[in-house]
Amino acid sequence: MTATHPHTPRTSTEQLAALPAPRLEFVFEIRATIGPDRHIGRGPDEALSFTPVTGGSVHGPAFTGEVLPGGGDWAVTRSGTAQLEARYLIRADDGAVVDVLNRGYFRATPEMLTRMEAGEDLPEATDGLYFRTAPVFQTDAPAHRWLAEHQFIGLARDDAGQVCIRVFVLR
Repeated sequence: MTATHPHTPRTSTEQLAALPAPRLEFVFEIRATIGPDRHIGRGPDEALSFTPVTGGSVHGPAFTGEVLPGGGDWAVTRSGTAQLEARYLIRADDGAVVDVLNRGYFRATPEMLTRMEAGEDLPEATDGLYFRTAPVFQTDAPAHRWLAEHQFIGLARDDAGQVCIRVFVLR
């Protein structure tokens, strides 16, 4: 017989079925122009690299602006999966500045990497390709405060030398 902790809530199948299903709503696409990767190194089982963000654009039904140069993306690759952490700024069309911290994962089969290195643009849902992020936004601009008050998911891809991230708010 197994004992349960007296404060552990019991979740029934009915309770789980009553939970609302999360909804994703497309809000904008970030198209970040990047510079060449800079290998930093780390050790035999992982590699650390940096990719500068040199500019770009943001367009969508809920937000538009430009990606400002000067940020970057740090990646630690282990066992074929890169753990990403990008930090950069976006200037909204109204002049407000939004800080972006975008963490995620990238992994691709050798065949997909070869196709990407040859310049082929692969859709986010391509088998053998996984490129997902969770951007967090900070700003004190009243018109854009909603960015700092919601959870977002990004579906990313490489497109003609830009990293394109379709951003969805989680409702």
